Amino acid sequence: MKNKKILFVAILIIVLVSAITIMKKPPSLGLDLVGGTRLLLEAQTTDTVKEITPQVMDSLRYSIDRRVNALGVSETTVQKSGEKRLIVEIPNVSDPEQARKYVGETAQLEFKQPVYDANHQIIEWEPTGLTGKNLRSAAFNPDGQKGGYAVSLVFDNEGAKLFADLTAKLVGQPMAIFFNGKLESAPVIQTVITGGQAQITGGGEGFSAEEAKEMVDFLNAGALPVPAEIIEENVVGPTLGSDSLHKSLVAGILGIGLVWIYMLIFYRAPGLIADIALAIYAIILFAAFALFNVTLTLAGIAGFILSVGMAVDANILIFERTKEELRSGRTLFTAINSGFDRAFTSIFDSNMTTIITCVILYILGTSIVKGFALTLAIGVALSMFSAITVTKNFMHLAFGTGNLKYPWLFGLKKEEIGQGFAVEETKREKAKFGVLD
Repeated sequence: MKNKKILFVAILIIVLVSAITIMKKPPSLGLDLVGGTRLLLEAQTTDTVKEITPQVMDSLRYSIDRRVNALGVSETTVQKSGEKRLIVEIPNVSDPEQARKYVGETAQLEFKQPVYDANHQIIEWEPTGLTGKNLRSAAFNPDGQKGGYAVSLVFDNEGAKLFADLTAKLVGQPMAIFFNGKLESAPVIQTVITGGQAQITGGGEGFSAEEAKEMVDFLNAGALPVPAEIIEENVVGPTLGSDSLHKSLVAGILGIGLVWIYMLIFYRAPGLIADIALAIYAIILFAAFALFNVTLTLAGIAGFILSVGMAVDANILIFERTKEELRSGRTLFTAINSGFDRAFTSIFDSNMTTIITCVILYILGTSIVKGFALTLAIGVALSMFSAITVTKNFMHLAFGTGNLKYPWLFGLKKEEIGQGFAVEETKREKAKFGVLD
């Protein structure tokens, strides 16, 4: 019983930490709950891309999704609409101009070399062929010389070779670095630079932290495969989002409340324990949502409510098994353990098939489906902890190791209880679980 008390304290600590986590960092909400901006984009042909094919649209959708999420805009929905259009939903961004910036920036990085006149004055900058397509990654860090921030670049193998050849050619001359058509810096090359790394320091005192981060985010997000024109934009107001949130909360509270009542009516004392375990499960689950940066949408809330149902289903299996053991004559202690042991395989198999389905939906689905799959998968995984660990621990602490004196507490009649197993078997069960009389 000592181990059970230690586990009980551990569960209370987990609940306390989870509650503090939720208060300090509540789960973020999607556009359908908090409002935001919805854009309708149409792909445009170029000199090199003459036709908008499904493959081009897949590439465009992936690029925009990667770009916006790289910029820190969570739970952005990017989905196809017809043959040439995409719908982009960005939560918590009510400024259409800001939304257009997230979607439309091209992140063009170019390295150029000088063109001189007869007096050896620079009259223009000429492309070198080294561009952002040769970039592997970008990062920003403090600039020790200028005092601001600099952007460090790492090229791929092709870019590293090209950069080394250019620096060898331009020793003693400047090399210009352009970002989105703007000259950012033109350092004089002092020596051949190998290793495939370069740095943009910016003019004057260098970049501010915000400028450097923005440049790095756009560079790492990459450029779009084809231009995408914004042909329609709508702002989803916070009032509509609040209404959706209110209805979701009402539905969730009503659903969970009915489940609690059902468990109390049909399973009496174990049902009360299951309800307490369910409340603990909800607290831990929302803390997990916060820790894993899960953005809750209406679909995500649906996944949460479904996972609650599966958590209750696990408890029902356990309680029914326990009642069977009591009917067969086992003592209360052995009946609880046998009920959990016999139900575990069914619970595990059911939950694993659900999690596998969630993984498939997350890999192949759209952003909305991914939100549903992710919340459901996390919820199902934690429901096993709730049913197997929390409920079992509370059952043992509440009913101890003796016989069942009041069958009605388990929804049974006295005449349903069997004659019991041998005393020696009960002792073996207690010894197996480290319980001393």
